[in-house]
Amino acid sequence: MSAIQRVALVLTIIGAINWGLVGFFQFDLVAAIFGGQDSALSRIIYGLVGIAGLVNIGLLFVRDPQERTARDPEARPTR
Repeated sequence: MSAIQRVALVLTIIGAINWGLVGFFQFDLVAAIFGGQDSALSRIIYGLVGIAGLVNIGLLFVRDPQERTARDPEARPTR
């Protein structure tokens, strides 16, 4: 996993936690920290989380080396 994918994954997790807080408690953590939903900083964070989600779509199509080994016992794991 590349550094960009790791950063995107962290941002996606932050977004998921924020949406969970909104859904369960009607509390927007990003807006609370950065000055409301309409502040420029909040909008930048929301945008970065959205881009991170798009980057993470690529992870859906990456093959897991362990999955390949489980199906084919003769196959060697790739590094």
